[in-house]
Amino acid sequence: MGRKKWTAQEKFQIVMAGLKGRKIAELCNEYCISQGQYYKWRDVFLNDGTKLFERGGVDKEKERLEKQNRKLKETIGDLTLELKKNDW
Repeated sequence: MGRKKWTAQEKFQIVMAGLKGRKIAELCNEYCISQGQYYKWRDVFLNDGTKLFERGGVDKEKERLEKQNRKLKETIGDLTLELKKNDW
């Protein structure tokens, strides 16, 4: 039997349950994870949680990168067309 792939949302919910006071041993038994795994997820959450408050949050950074990516693709397309016109 293979290992379960946990989504980010599932990990978040499990870590939040532990932070809200649920007993870690019971939580880990319920979700069939080791306590070590829970604490790894918790540490990642606590260490990277500050990114949510930086410059408008994670979604703003993703939006900025997607916009930049679209602009670069448009520029490449324009330059490709220009090169093809000059070859004729």
